[in-house]
Amino acid sequence: MADFHTLDDIEVRGKRVLLRADLNVPVKDGKVTDATRIERLAPTIRELAEKGARVIVMSHFGRPEKGPDPKLSLKPLAEPLAKAVGRPVAFAEDCIGAKAQSVVDRLKDGEIALLENTRFYPEEEKNDPAFAKSLAALGDLYVNDAFSAAHRAHASTDGVARLLPAAAGRLMQQELEALHAALGAPKRPVAAIVAGAKVSTKLQLLDFMLKKVQVLVIGGAMANTLLLAQGKKVGRSLVEKNMLDAAQKILSDARSASCELILPVDAVVAPELKAGVATQTVAIDRVPDDQMILDIGSQSVAAIAQRLEQCPTLVWNGPVGAFETKPFDAGTVALAQRVAALTRAGKMLSVAGGGDTVAALHEAGVIDQLTYVSTAGGAFLEWLEGRDLPGVSVLKQRN
Repeated sequence: MADFHTLDDIEVRGKRVLLRADLNVPVKDGKVTDATRIERLAPTIRELAEKGARVIVMSHFGRPEKGPDPKLSLKPLAEPLAKAVGRPVAFAEDCIGAKAQSVVDRLKDGEIALLENTRFYPEEEKNDPAFAKSLAALGDLYVNDAFSAAHRAHASTDGVARLLPAAAGRLMQQELEALHAALGAPKRPVAAIVAGAKVSTKLQLLDFMLKKVQVLVIGGAMANTLLLAQGKKVGRSLVEKNMLDAAQKILSDARSASCELILPVDAVVAPELKAGVATQTVAIDRVPDDQMILDIGSQSVAAIAQRLEQCPTLVWNGPVGAFETKPFDAGTVALAQRVAALTRAGKMLSVAGGGDTVAALHEAGVIDQLTYVSTAGGAFLEWLEGRDLPGVSVLKQRN
């Protein structure tokens, strides 16, 4: 599968390795509140340093509106990055020019530096050739370990890769191999769970999945629109009435593609989305007019779990209920635990991603029990939609 270079294909000793990372992590009062992305990046940095590279880490952080913004500086991340890799990390107060060059020039083999926020320059997001050239001047080799930013053709994800010998870092490699195993060359039948609030935001994803998988589970409020399109009453549930024609087409396309479409057969309903509210579980064609569908019921969980037992490959994007509010997390948690059990037993390759999905898997306590959980957000979703990711494509074009 590897039509891109990895760390195994490049000689890094004594070389300046410009490493594109994603350090866009949550920070409060100058402290990192979730270091997951830093921890996942650490193995690549450690390997490069241990092999004698001079590692120069660059990343975006937030969305600066008018140039440099002290609140969006990467400087507070130097210490947590150093802690994660077990080595000191020097900080450069710019990502190009004399300040950056001075820090890079002082690096010895095996040492690490972190550059300032690349988005302090508007040229970064414009993929400006001159800016990309200034970044590339700091390195001899380019390694991209930021799959989560690979859907953006920016200077640090695309432009630099066209100017230096390029390779994927271990995190990027792991992500691409997992995604290829899930949909590139999977064991069939392949199942997908696609859920969320609106059909309109996932039309392209649904269209692509119908062509790729043999079993498609649709959950969340998205399912309400399809149920309504089937003529079922959904009470006061969230629906997109302007998407009923699109929903009909999804149902029709699934039949044409011989894709088994699974919708809820029962639902947990309540008069409002509120913690601790009185709930009842009803058959999907018995939703009261004054109630809202807020989770799938136990019969739906059992039916989906039974079907998944026959699928050696699963791709999952989106919780099947309003999981942020208890008790409407029960359906998602139950499915997550079943998927984890199948994965642990070696019966399933499971790949999941998307911000809400990751949060739900955390809540279910199985975040480390699936084959691969992507924290890439938008890039993961665009890959699922079959889109070309510039930061990946440019690695394939090298050499």
